[in-house]
Amino acid sequence: MGLEAVVEEIREKGKKEADAIRAESKQDVDKILAASNKRVEEIKLAADAESAKHTAYIVAQEISAANLLVKREILNTQKALLDKVYESTREEIARLPESFHREAIKKLLTEAKKEISKGQIYCNSRDIAAAKAVITENPDFSGFKLGNPVEIDGGILVESEGAELQIDYSYRTFLAKVWESGLKDASDILFG
Repeated sequence: MGLEAVVEEIREKGKKEADAIRAESKQDVDKILAASNKRVEEIKLAADAESAKHTAYIVAQEISAANLLVKREILNTQKALLDKVYESTREEIARLPESFHREAIKKLLTEAKKEISKGQIYCNSRDIAAAKAVITENPDFSGFKLGNPVEIDGGILVESEGAELQIDYSYRTFLAKVWESGLKDASDILFG
């Protein structure tokens, strides 16, 4: 066997070993690439899931905020309407005839007399004549004197001698009590 044959044999052997190493390297590279691709796919799926979750959260927050804003607007509108009804009621009571106000003053003064037997009564300027007539015509009210007009919608304020006790029988006070107790019922009737 000649030198050429030995060299050829070594070349063949080297070529076979290089081919084997290349094949083994290719298998390792393929395994690494497959593992990397699998990991990339997992990361992509996790990112997509996280993105979808975050998107759903943001959408839910926006929907909640919009619903809250709508509810607030509805409540503000309802309150404005109820305030308008309240003011209309005050105006309608003020427009009632003098006979109504006179009778109301008489009944209110009768109630006040249970707690204050003598003192001053105050009413608005519209009801001064009616209050004078009630005091003058009824001897039970002789212990009361009429004070200066006050800024109230109607009704009376009664103050004991010495100003130790004051009773507020103004229309506004009665209306406020009725309004407080009936607000829920009125709201249910008006807004279902």
